Amino acid sequence: MRLNGKTAIVTGGASGFGAGIVRRFISEGARVVIADINGDAARAMAAELGDAALGLPVDVSSAADVETMVETTVRALGGIDILVNNAGVGHKPEPLDSLSEEMFDRIFEVNIKAVYRTAQQVVPVMKENGAGAILNIASTGGVSPRPNLTWYNASKGWVITATRSMAVELAAAGIRVNALNPVAGETPMLKTFMGEDTPEIRAKFLASIPIGRFSTPEDMGAAACFLCSDDASMITGVALEVDGGRCI
Repeated sequence: MRLNGKTAIVTGGASGFGAGIVRRFISEGARVVIADINGDAARAMAAELGDAALGLPVDVSSAADVETMVETTVRALGGIDILVNNAGVGHKPEPLDSLSEEMFDRIFEVNIKAVYRTAQQVVPVMKENGAGAILNIASTGGVSPRPNLTWYNASKGWVITATRSMAVELAAAGIRVNALNPVAGETPMLKTFMGEDTPEIRAKFLASIPIGRFSTPEDMGAAACFLCSDDASMITGVALEVDGGRCI
């Protein structure tokens, strides 16, 4: 029960890594707002998990949605102790000079500007409380980029730098900020990154991971729980690889 009594928001919480984080947080005693662009999935997951969960339809590329998310969380649950910026988008492998501007803008809005938007709304709440933990989900792509995913890689590199800068600025306010860098995982985004899901392409991906498997939602939930708990009270500004050794 490392998160007993804590209130958390997890964006993109109704599937993939986000769902793994939500489930682990609740098992550790937290109350969790599952914020997801798929509102039906968020509400269904909350119904499954019981009174400790609240499902909200949230598009993190919308400032109004983010503001409503924070206001609803404070009103319904009394505060915000933990924010996990997990919502993200990728694109199929494509040369950097041919990716559409529309896709680039979508990556910018969801992977980058959403972190700014949530900070604008959540940091004042945490400052008033004198404590808080923010966890940004970045990627091994921000550390060891893969070709033909340049603009996605760049967005996750931004998240890592933002995490470190936020950590320095917010430490005096009692707010810790860390990041996780997962390798490709068994999530809905896997097929996007691979271009197509075939045994040959999977084998190529797995060959680059020394432990020999993809990241799982459970792996991410365990790492997120640690970094957002008091066990990590002296850890801030870290971008922790959950990658089976890929970035070594």
